[in-house]
Amino acid sequence: MALWRGSAYAGFLALAVGCVFLLEPQLPGSALRSLWSSLQLGPAPAPLGSGSPEGRLAAAWDALIVRPARRWRRVAVGVNACVDVVLSGVKLLQALGLNPGHGKDHSVLHSRNDLEETFIHFMGKGAAAERFFSDKETFHDIARIASEFPGAQVLLCGPVGPKLHELLDDNVFVPPESLQEVDEFHLILEYQAGEEWGQLKAPHANRFIFSHDLSNGAMNMLEVFVSSLEEFQPDLVVLSGLHMMEGQSKELQRKRLLEVVTSISDIPTGIPVHLELASMTNRELMSSIVHQQVFPAVTSLGLNEQELLFLSQSASGPHSSLSSWNGVPDVGMVSDILFWILKEHGRSKSRASDLTRIHFHTLAYHILATVDGHWANQLAAVAAGARMAGTQACATETINASRVSLRAPREFMTSHSEAGSRIVVNPNKPVVEWHREGISFHFTPVLVCKDPIRTVGLGDAISAEGLFYSEVHPHY
Repeated sequence: MALWRGSAYAGFLALAVGCVFLLEPQLPGSALRSLWSSLQLGPAPAPLGSGSPEGRLAAAWDALIVRPARRWRRVAVGVNACVDVVLSGVKLLQALGLNPGHGKDHSVLHSRNDLEETFIHFMGKGAAAERFFSDKETFHDIARIASEFPGAQVLLCGPVGPKLHELLDDNVFVPPESLQEVDEFHLILEYQAGEEWGQLKAPHANRFIFSHDLSNGAMNMLEVFVSSLEEFQPDLVVLSGLHMMEGQSKELQRKRLLEVVTSISDIPTGIPVHLELASMTNRELMSSIVHQQVFPAVTSLGLNEQELLFLSQSASGPHSSLSSWNGVPDVGMVSDILFWILKEHGRSKSRASDLTRIHFHTLAYHILATVDGHWANQLAAVAAGARMAGTQACATETINASRVSLRAPREFMTSHSEAGSRIVVNPNKPVVEWHREGISFHFTPVLVCKDPIRTVGLGDAISAEGLFYSEVHPHY
């Protein structure tokens, strides 16, 4: 937790749901401060690239992105923290003596073979995923090999062990109760677009995460986090880590989820709460998160295309019969699911719910959906989130038009559940807005990095940037 925008923004990225910054194992505090200072916003024009659609779109974003009238001063971030080891997925699996075979999705990894099959499954789709590894000894053996692998790097990504505490900047305050004797390690297996392994070829760059993380899985620091809020007095609370409970028994999941709702309810009235979702496979747990008062207790959600479809499948929402997205998620279908979430679980005259905002992000575009009357500056917020996706993936301070490509659909329908409108995307006016029964949608394409330097933690950076530019109305 810390002050927004410097240390709190970094705190969001470092502590919320994984990390964005690719850090050397012994990165000094001065380097962190230099990196953070590079994120300070300003009127930095994007290279226009001889009038290309990418250059025109980036320039249009810069003109649209304005700071909100009311800004967050203090942001509290919890409760999922770990040390991430980032390396090539194919090279690690080769080092483990594994050969490319047939892909198969395993909801829980029990062996090296499960790891190999699940990695292949998602690499073939170019999709991000995260799984729990049940065998402690096998996981730690793999983690040891990974940490010693040439080129492996450590990310800050709370339970805070000695290594993570050493990496944190002095401006990030950690309650003493959050400190523990050992770190939780997550392994981040990256792959690049077009990377081949046997007959497999990745269509997109992405990452596969796995861990044997029991501290975050039990959300051990939730009560410590909530109890510290009275003294810290934040303007905004950012939560994550519910997906980590998949490694727990059903009985513990049910018990802990009820305690999560109670803890969120203890957060002082008037403080918005943003919940960042992550990859899940347990439909019963996701259904419980939706129905057991978690959604009504939070103000804002952040999620990607896999999490959105899985949520709809788990709670019998729109287009839940769809097994997976075919390529770029259909905008109209995404819009239908977002509308359903806010209509069924969001704030209304007849429902006591705090949920009024969803930030949806996928590789090619973003959508911000908000209940009317509760949020402002969302045009700038969705544009800023999309711009951050391009700069973070390419590891540049501003959009370089020659290094990105426009892959969003050039036209789409705003709904498939009802008679929607047909939208034609114009790079000179990249944010499109439409309305549906008291809910506003803001859409913008993403300029996708052609040769990404970073794949892990982009969702965190996107959500953080979108929140930074968002303005909540004072009645919260």
